Amino acid sequence: IKEAGILVTTSGNHIWRKPEGVDLLTTEEHLIRPYNYPPGAPGKGYTVVSVGAYEILIINLMGRVYMNDAVDDPFRAFDQILEEHKGKEYAAILVDFHAEATSETVAFAWYIDGRATAIWGTHTHVPTADARLLTKGTGFITDVGMTGPYDSVIGVERDIIIKGFLTGRPVRHEYAEEGAAIVNAIELSIDPTKHTTKTIEHLQKLI
Repeated sequence: IKEAGILVTTSGNHIWRKPEGVDLLTTEEHLIRPYNYPPGAPGKGYTVVSVGAYEILIINLMGRVYMNDAVDDPFRAFDQILEEHKGKEYAAILVDFHAEATSETVAFAWYIDGRATAIWGTHTHVPTADARLLTKGTGFITDVGMTGPYDSVIGVERDIIIKGFLTGRPVRHEYAEEGAAIVNAIELSIDPTKHTTKTIEHLQKLI
């Protein structure tokens, strides 16, 4: 991912599933995990990157509704981050909100409208058709959608997931490795003087 020119990688609840992922949180400066895990969790929940003459603050947070991880309140966690950066000037503040419930993501977006340049949801793997500008200039989409195997069940081999539903028993996930891949993304046009989003567009491509 770094070799492709990606400056920052956010994550979510699955970052803890493999020890090498946890190790990377402590060695890769711009790999971040949800900020609102309790104190003592490896890694950090935000980072600052320079893009040309501009500095951008990128924040990773996780929702609590229907999520099994015991994380702190993301609403107050966002306020805390802003307080820590009080007096600092950023061209943009971008937020990856990793959450299961669309209602929580939408409520959070309205809560930070005008205080963040853009917020996008992740986790459900399914893109939503609601990319928009909120009333105070924050770009928003409830879920960007996944990048991964197209003919799958949110990335996992179809037959495995179907078997789990038919038997009612846990199954080991194996990711589909054949067939087309789908890429979901958003493209933002940002006003660095007003710290707002001018346009937001959802992008999707089959490879």
